[in-house]
Amino acid sequence: MSSPDLYADVVIVGSGMGGGTTAYALAKKGVSVLVLERGDRLPNEKENWGPKEIFVDKRYKSKEVWVDGRGKDFAPGVHFYVGGNTKLYGAALPRMREKDFEELKHLEGVSAAWPFTYWDIEPFYVEAEKMYKVHSNSGEDPTEPGRSEPFPYPALPHEPYIAALADRLRKSGVTPHSNSMGIDFGDDGKCIRCNTCDGFVCRVGAKSDAEINAINPALLTGKVKLQTLAEVIRIELTDDGRSVDCLVVKGPSGEYKVKGKKFVLSCGAVLTAALLLRSKSAKAPNGVANSSDLVGRNFMMHINTHIAAFDYKRKNDVTFQKTLSFADWYFDGGKGYPLGIVQLIGKVQGIMMKSYATKVPLAILNYVADRSVEFLVMTEDLASRENRVVIDDRNRIHLVRKPVGMSTHKKLMRKTLRVLRKSGYQAIFKQPFDISMNAHQCGTAVAGSDPKRSVVDQYCKTHDVDNLYLIDSSFFPSSGAVNPALTIAAQALRVVAKSDLSHV
Repeated sequence: MSSPDLYADVVIVGSGMGGGTTAYALAKKGVSVLVLERGDRLPNEKENWGPKEIFVDKRYKSKEVWVDGRGKDFAPGVHFYVGGNTKLYGAALPRMREKDFEELKHLEGVSAAWPFTYWDIEPFYVEAEKMYKVHSNSGEDPTEPGRSEPFPYPALPHEPYIAALADRLRKSGVTPHSNSMGIDFGDDGKCIRCNTCDGFVCRVGAKSDAEINAINPALLTGKVKLQTLAEVIRIELTDDGRSVDCLVVKGPSGEYKVKGKKFVLSCGAVLTAALLLRSKSAKAPNGVANSSDLVGRNFMMHINTHIAAFDYKRKNDVTFQKTLSFADWYFDGGKGYPLGIVQLIGKVQGIMMKSYATKVPLAILNYVADRSVEFLVMTEDLASRENRVVIDDRNRIHLVRKPVGMSTHKKLMRKTLRVLRKSGYQAIFKQPFDISMNAHQCGTAVAGSDPKRSVVDQYCKTHDVDNLYLIDSSFFPSSGAVNPALTIAAQALRVVAKSDLSHV
């Protein structure tokens, strides 16, 4: 191995929302941390704000190739940079609801209870909202969970088009509310309220991502080191198989080993599971931390559809569009079953539509974009053992998924379209998410108290391996129907505060 071996008290694999937040929380406790990031710093360049470069040319998308359940190759929506997928996320940072942590009956099954309650994590939601500068207003959303403190920052104001849309939605029978957005916005903030936020890279550092709000402050403490271009390819266990001995890392100069007292995997639900499965050995014949045979199983991603609501009579002149949602049917769509949430996304430009509507002339797409408003319709995906990550004999990732909740999603779509037509939109264009978008992936190393029915405990420590933690969305027992990023951050803060991870 050609590179020098590295060491830290806690070694973290991945610098996204889970890894970055964990590193920052450990640094505040004075713990020596090494963060290993497969990618490098994402450059600040004019292409950061280029819709064609990002949405059509896929400039920042990884070169990974995975295989779906039909044996077809696809390019997953993952990004290998310091900050991980948060570098290009939409900065929506809502809390999950109290009932999301409980067993909940759905039309097509049951959403599992978590091994801790909403109120166990609530103080860390407060801390995460401050860390990631979350803006919103309490009291607007009829489904919002209880809070021990108000939001640290007020909601981003609606632009006139969105304010008028909110009025039309109210008259159509739903209750619009402000989005919870992680943005450095205000009199002293960096945000210039541009139209290149959701899905773009922020050139001015105003979007609350894991690099800006976690990794960089962690490095300033002097307790954290960052090793980029460091792809962890294998976990090696001690002779008794009860602890991680080292990580084998591939870098530009070859392979080397990284040792530490404790280890954290924060690679994202698919890649965390893949690393555990790829590390099988005589000590762990089914993969590391996998005596339960649950590593890689129960893969979930929200059942999502992008919609563009078109009104030929009204031009949409909005710049920053993503300030409003409605969740009236989150827990009850009228028959006692949860349906999900409808959330505005960033304003879509015609060239961005070209990534999906490839055969439609750009002039037509521009006309539609000038007169449309765009939403994400989001429904919970229920867990299934057969939805899973598998590593084949060629070391490729297979992602097998049949969504559990399509009937629910169709009901939410019908209700949403009815409201939007009543609000004055003549046509609705739809883009269902396929597996390549793998949005909000979770559930591949589920948390629980029983080692036979879970991979990690309530503090993300693996049942099988004493010094290994999985701090990303892989631990989620259920997916809820809101963006998972704030819950990942809150759980990272909770693990550092409440578990023995920082005791080194």
